[in-house]
Amino acid sequence: MYPSTLTQLARANPFSAPLFSLQKVEEPGPRRRLAAAAAVDDSDVSCEFGSGKYYALCGFGGILSCGITHTAVVPLDLVKCRLQVDPAKYKSIFNGFSVTVREDGVRGLAKGWAPTFIGYSMQGLCKFGFYEVFKIVYSDLLGEENTYLWRTSLYLAASASAEFFADIALAPMEACKVRIQTQPGYANTLRQCAPKMYAEEGLWAFYKGVVPLWMRQIPYTMMKFACFERTVELLYKYVVPKPRSECSKSEQLVVTFVAGYIAGVFCAIVSHPADSVVSVLNKEKGSTAVGVLKRLGPKGVWKGLVARIIMIGTLTALQWFIYDSVKVYFRLPRPPPPEMPESLKKKLGLTE
Repeated sequence: MYPSTLTQLARANPFSAPLFSLQKVEEPGPRRRLAAAAAVDDSDVSCEFGSGKYYALCGFGGILSCGITHTAVVPLDLVKCRLQVDPAKYKSIFNGFSVTVREDGVRGLAKGWAPTFIGYSMQGLCKFGFYEVFKIVYSDLLGEENTYLWRTSLYLAASASAEFFADIALAPMEACKVRIQTQPGYANTLRQCAPKMYAEEGLWAFYKGVVPLWMRQIPYTMMKFACFERTVELLYKYVVPKPRSECSKSEQLVVTFVAGYIAGVFCAIVSHPADSVVSVLNKEKGSTAVGVLKRLGPKGVWKGLVARIIMIGTLTALQWFIYDSVKVYFRLPRPPPPEMPESLKKKLGLTE
C-alpha cells in the first residue's frame, strides 16, 4: 500500500528502469510539451514551436554560438592542449603563452583556427538543433505530467542523444586541430594537415578519436544542458526579484549568461580527463585511448584544468548568450521555465 499519489507517479519514471510502460494520463485539454508548458504570445513569434523553421533557426544559432566562441579562444585552447601533451616544456598557462610567442610569434597563437571554426560550427548545428528535436520528441513520448516530474532526466537524455551525432560531425576537424597545435612542423594550415593525415593513416586518422570524444563531449553536454536548464529555473525562482514575464529581453539574456557560466564550470570539471586523452591521442600516431590513459595516470589527466575552467566557463556562458540572442532576434518561441501542470497539482492536492 503506497502512502501517496506522488509515490505512484514517481514509480512511472521511464528513465529508472530498462523496461517500462507509459501510463495514459487523462488530461482536461490538449497535451502540452515541456518547453511549451506556459503560454506564448503568438503575435510576438515568427514561427510555430517545433516547426521546421524553428529547428532550422535553432541549428543556425548553434552554428554561431559554437563556431564563433571556440574560434575566439583558440590561443587559450592551443596552450591548454600543449600543457596536456608536453607538460615538461609548457609548465603553466603564462609560461605556455610565453614559449609559444617566443617560438612561433604572435601568429602562432592562432594555429588551428580553421578546423576549429569549421568543426565546432558543424558540432553546434547538430548539438543545439538536435537537442531541440530530441527534447520535444521525448516530451511527447512521456506526456505532460511525467515530463515535468522527470525533466532533468529528459534534459540529460535529449542532450546525450544530440551530442552523439554532433561529435561525429566534429571528429575530423578536431583531429586536424590537435595535430596542428601539438606537433610543431607537422602542418601550419588545414589545407596542409588534412591531406597529409589522410595519406599517412587513411580515413581512420580523422575518426580514431571519436570514442574518447564521446567520452569527453557527451558528459560535458549533458551537464551543459541539464545544469543550464535547472539553473535558469532556480535563478528565476530564488534570485531574480520579479517573474520572467516582467523581465526585459536584456535582463533575460543576463540570466542566460550567468546560468551558462555556472554550467560551464561544472562542464569543464566533468569532461577534463577525457579531454586530456583526446589531446594526446590525436597528437600521436598509433596510440590508443586506454594506453594514453594508463600513461597519463590519475594526476596527468588533470593537467591544464585551470585553463580549461576559464575557457569552458566563458565559452559556455557566451554560447548560451549567443544562442538565446539568436532566438530573440528571429523572434523564436522562448517559453519561461516549466511549471507544474494543473492536472498534477490536483492529483497532489495542491489546488482546490
